[in-house]
Amino acid sequence: MKEAAMKGSVRFENVTKTFGDVVALKPLSLDIAPGTLVTLLGPSGCGKTTTLRLIAGLESASTGRILIGGEDVTHLSATYRRVSMVFQSYALFPHMTVLENVGYGLSVKGLPRAEIRDRAEAGLETVGLKGFGARLPSELSGGQQQRVAVARAIVLEPEVLLLDEPLSNLDAKLRRHVREEIRQIQQRLGLTAVYVTHDQEEAMAVSDRIIVMRNAEIAQEGSPHDLYDRPANGFIADFIGDANLIEVSVLNSADSTDIALGNRRLTLPLRGASQGPARLVLRPHHLRLAAEPAPDRIPAEVTSAAWLGNSVQYLLSSEMGTLFAITDPRAQAFRRGDTVHLTFDPADLRLVPA
Repeated sequence: MKEAAMKGSVRFENVTKTFGDVVALKPLSLDIAPGTLVTLLGPSGCGKTTTLRLIAGLESASTGRILIGGEDVTHLSATYRRVSMVFQSYALFPHMTVLENVGYGLSVKGLPRAEIRDRAEAGLETVGLKGFGARLPSELSGGQQQRVAVARAIVLEPEVLLLDEPLSNLDAKLRRHVREEIRQIQQRLGLTAVYVTHDQEEAMAVSDRIIVMRNAEIAQEGSPHDLYDRPANGFIADFIGDANLIEVSVLNSADSTDIALGNRRLTLPLRGASQGPARLVLRPHHLRLAAEPAPDRIPAEVTSAAWLGNSVQYLLSSEMGTLFAITDPRAQAFRRGDTVHLTFDPADLRLVPA
């Protein structure tokens, strides 16, 4: 029973990776529960792809242990790990049919032809490409090719499915469609999946849990909601969704927190903040713009206005600095040079260290 519960789990115990004098991964410990989709998110060079390649066995750990399904695989080559990877480039063989591409890994294992064909056809049906087996990859769209790559990975019945920037070659609309399909397949099959991306929206949309990496280590991890609503620092606040980061001073904190915002005093429904300098996190969609002044409103000048169909985005110059605001397109519109008056709900604000 314990072994079954651990199947598909991934565990890092103080794993590091160096390339000569370059530290690609600082001591990293993490646990990925079976059947979950966990995203490694972060800017280029943060260590997320190195972490994925360590799970796959494409890189070897410099120190520490890696366990998959409770088994120590630290020194096990990629061939003998129960993992499959979906690459950014699809990596399909152009001279092979779709069915042959999907069955390629099975043929390498030496399975009977009839079994390879049956499992490959079942894989294509799983990803919604039943009847496409006789086509060549060049006869498919980018989204269809990516689904072929997913089918090729899942027919190997891996304990862990690894996805390395799988949607980066697709246009924005197709990315949304394919990411939903990948998430549905992962949930339907109960697969453990580790997903690498630098796209925050993509990570928020598909993940049970997100591990945000920065400078070769974990900056914060948690559910998408936790990271968005309770960022640990300014980097997380700005990286997970847009944020205005405003310099403030914490005056005192008990059941609520009093802060100095320029010449203004504001009480926030937050507890436990340390006195001294801090940064206020104000999300763009929490800013409300009005034409008329009022005692609780902060004047600002519109320096840029962009209508995007489903929203209007503003850059504003105010006593709090330059602010970014997103409003409903049905709300009152303002133009560059207009004076507006800003307000927000203190309950929507968060504090992070200075």
